[in-house]
Amino acid sequence: MSESEVITGTVATSGRIDKALAEASGLSRERVKALMAEGAVAVDDTPATNPSAKARAGSTFTITVPPAAEAEAQPQDIPLDIAFEDEHLIVVNKPAGMVVHPAAGNPDGTLVNALLHHCKGALSGIGGVARPGIVHRIDKDTSGLLVVAKSTAAHEGLAAQFADHSIKRRYQAVCGGHPNPSSGTIETRIGRSDNNRKKMAVLPDTSSRGKHAITHYKTIEKLNNCSLVECRLETGRTHQIRVHLGSIGHALLGDPTYGRTPAKLRAILKELGFARQALHAASLGFDHPVTGEFVEFQAEIPVDMRELIDETARSNR
Repeated sequence: MSESEVITGTVATSGRIDKALAEASGLSRERVKALMAEGAVAVDDTPATNPSAKARAGSTFTITVPPAAEAEAQPQDIPLDIAFEDEHLIVVNKPAGMVVHPAAGNPDGTLVNALLHHCKGALSGIGGVARPGIVHRIDKDTSGLLVVAKSTAAHEGLAAQFADHSIKRRYQAVCGGHPNPSSGTIETRIGRSDNNRKKMAVLPDTSSRGKHAITHYKTIEKLNNCSLVECRLETGRTHQIRVHLGSIGHALLGDPTYGRTPAKLRAILKELGFARQALHAASLGFDHPVTGEFVEFQAEIPVDMRELIDETARSNR
């Protein structure tokens, strides 16, 4: 079971306590009220239960957010693009738009729901009732390869390889502008943004928060006001490529969270109907956790990204 999340901070402005805490914590006002009713909020080390009470600027607060209750995922007959499968694991080419496992706002229609139907329930139970077999994730609007464990041995073996960063992962992305230098390594700490808890951000090297993250990138092709780049992950932090490329001024095209599409390309994206971050998990390699054999899989760039690349290459001539 996941642990409660403890949010601490300082109230920035005086006023109603529920409003002040919502602004300072990144939680919704209704969520703050509900947590206050549960006795999960303290201001200046004193329990806060009255949402309309006044808060003073500079007051410290602590909010304990309990883990969300997980509902058991149900099998659903959803087509899968399978790159490899044996009795221990399955490698899937996930389409953009599909969530990996059920969560608030996405109770079904996920990759896990599809896998439970395809595998007849034969997925490793280590991941918990809502995410059986899941040892890593890619974002909803990122396409590409994902490995899922069907046996306990596979789950443990794959998890160990992800933990020691020995999994080989290469992504293809279309970013705004032309990186200079055209290839390099981005090495930072990545953690929750202080300004928006739904976003990740590059943190100071001296920060006690966040995790060490390394992305190696190289330009494959210069396009019109954008570039096709390959990114090799040495670590696997949440939104790592999106945050890292955004941090050097070359956010992914179509990414609504970490950057803005260059003005000169907005018409092209609108014409193509391209409305997701241009990111594809193109290659995945690892030691098979049971046989020990190194296996590697490739997934072609999907049609929507291919059209984006072709169109910007054509307009670059």
